[in-house]
Amino acid sequence: MSTSSLRRDAGPLGLLFSSIGGMVGSGWLFSALNAAKIAGPAALISWVIGGLAVLLLAFVYAELSTMFPRPGAVILFPQLCFGDLAARIMSWVNFLAYIAVAPVEAVAAVSYAANFWPGLAQGGTLSTTGIAAAVGLMALFSIVNLFAIRAVLAVNNAITWWKLIVPAATVVALMAAQFKAQNFTAQSFAPAGAGGVFAAVSGSGIIFTYLGFRQAIELAGESANPQRNLPFAIIGSVLFCMLLYTGLQLAFVGALPAGALAHGWAGLSFPGISGPFAGLAMLLGLPWLAAALYADAAISPGGAGIIYSTTAARVIYASAEGGMLPRRFTKLSAAGVPLASLGLAFAAGLLFLLPLPSWRELVSYISSIGLLAYGVGPVTLACFRTTLPEAEYPRPFRLAAARALAPAAFIVSNLVVFWAGAKVADHLLGALGLAFIAYCGWELAKRRTLSHLPWRGAAWMFPHFFGLWLITYLGPLHGRGVLGQGSGAAAIALLSLAILALARRCALPDPQAAKARYHHP
Repeated sequence: MSTSSLRRDAGPLGLLFSSIGGMVGSGWLFSALNAAKIAGPAALISWVIGGLAVLLLAFVYAELSTMFPRPGAVILFPQLCFGDLAARIMSWVNFLAYIAVAPVEAVAAVSYAANFWPGLAQGGTLSTTGIAAAVGLMALFSIVNLFAIRAVLAVNNAITWWKLIVPAATVVALMAAQFKAQNFTAQSFAPAGAGGVFAAVSGSGIIFTYLGFRQAIELAGESANPQRNLPFAIIGSVLFCMLLYTGLQLAFVGALPAGALAHGWAGLSFPGISGPFAGLAMLLGLPWLAAALYADAAISPGGAGIIYSTTAARVIYASAEGGMLPRRFTKLSAAGVPLASLGLAFAAGLLFLLPLPSWRELVSYISSIGLLAYGVGPVTLACFRTTLPEAEYPRPFRLAAARALAPAAFIVSNLVVFWAGAKVADHLLGALGLAFIAYCGWELAKRRTLSHLPWRGAAWMFPHFFGLWLITYLGPLHGRGVLGQGSGAAAIALLSLAILALARRCALPDPQAAKARYHHP
């Protein structure tokens, strides 16, 4: 095993396609139907809201990741800004956010295959045979990742070309076959009102789909020119997928045949429900498109599973490099692959192959975990503008109007958790609280004190997580209903601004580690 540096073989197209490959997975095949069931034709607005929310975060991370182009950058940022305890807490969130996706993509691929081999799934849950098939797919994702990053990205690039052609062809074919403008006003444009529009952002897979933009960030340390390549890849991938997904939703609603809405938008369904676009294609007499879609049902999730396995290993590598995991996870193979980290990502991902809830419910959790993990970025950016002044530390990519956009990005990341509802917040923030208690118990048993922990840097996180849980608990979705959508959103905005002000006071006033690791343009 070699401990040499990760290879810098990731070029601009490889980074762009890594992010697009992360976004075009199982999400596009499920989300148009799920969003329409929740929000009706107003799901178009949900896609725009989700895209703009993630675009705000993409701009924030374009600045941060070019300042510190390292593998597993989302672990590095809070460590440099707030210290080890804050970084450790965020490492737990990121660990869950990353390792869960490859198993979900494997489950999606096997679920699609159950249309042809019914023994793979029963009642929407994988059978024993289906679980074995998903394990095999996860193993394949890991095997591909044994090759050098250039080879992995070459495989991903080839898959991504296919994944771009099929959705684009789907938009054109459906709109050419049938487009009914009246579908957009049937039973109201927004049958569930504003609440349905916002709920679809978290609950239909929209945010889950967009979060693939982060793949380029995690591969930042493997790019020869991150100042140029990262903004291009991060921002370009989000803008491209906003256009693609809005087009898919438009084509899907417009192509619905007569009688499809007999039971309302919430009762919308098709034959071959594991692939709703394929079911719609068959109803419209487009068997060639249905065949391509069922093939893509294996290829798209497979490609996303490969690239998420890549980045999950880099996040584990970064956690070990930062002292939050044993150093053995920083060991690299001769090909520059973090083998031990890749093995841990695979092993931990197997836990998600136990009987899972529906894809739609599961992605609500992953969306909230992902936004919670990425919400630390705007906070870090706001703090670094003070502690790393631009006069001394010029930005390779500088976010204009950061004073307004960083708070807006933080508010939006918290709103997505609120929109997911109290059920998700209970599980997510409850699990985070239990992990923190267990960690404190471990440290107390070892040292008989907790005074050695850098509490100051993490102090803003505790009121943040508790306040987020409380507002969601009082909210309209699975909560007490004390707060509505409008009042709840206002409460989230006020909480976010207050936490941002507190975080500025908690940040390391003279972050020596950040100065030492700053990447000079």
